[in-house]
Amino acid sequence: MTDIDGRAGEAVRPKRADARRNERALLDAAAEVFVRSGVEAPVREIAAEAGVGVGTIYRHFPTRADLIVAVYRHQVEACAEAGPELLATSGSPHAALRRWVDLFVDFLVTKHGLAAALQPDNAGFDALHAYFLDRLVPVCARLLDAAAEAGEIRPDTDAYGLMRGVGNLCVGADNDPRYDARRMVELLVAGLRRP
Repeated sequence: MTDIDGRAGEAVRPKRADARRNERALLDAAAEVFVRSGVEAPVREIAAEAGVGVGTIYRHFPTRADLIVAVYRHQVEACAEAGPELLATSGSPHAALRRWVDLFVDFLVTKHGLAAALQPDNAGFDALHAYFLDRLVPVCARLLDAAAEAGEIRPDTDAYGLMRGVGNLCVGADNDPRYDARRMVELLVAGLRRP
């Protein structure tokens, strides 16, 4: 069994529904703060955003690295779960793909600074990256396949390549206020359309 912090092999008692909701709310708040202020944001800012005391955060996540990893995993899961939901509820597969890529960009923005925060633990970072690929590449591939089958995009688009391209367009966006990474990603996704 693996809990939200990624601890495997430990005997973990299932959390009550309200405890799971509270933990999700805390992780959502932390992700918002990370987007706004980076992963080095003060814990008190995260606590204020979540509407809890600082002690509550430390009780769930004893170290900053624990919190960062939990937010990362939480967002990977949210992004993975969004793919099928968007396919079922969007007007077209391409619209679902476009909305999913927006979520992926949000995730990439939150992920900024993760490598530096986890640098002492390269094995942990490598495991998180493998987890990220295992969960998200198939979701992206499913969205691309659906859009290709609908005749909306070119059929030869590789999920990993698209995700890598989106990631590369997002790199360094915070260093240049004139650069609009989200606009560049929109152009990339629009360029997938079949003429």
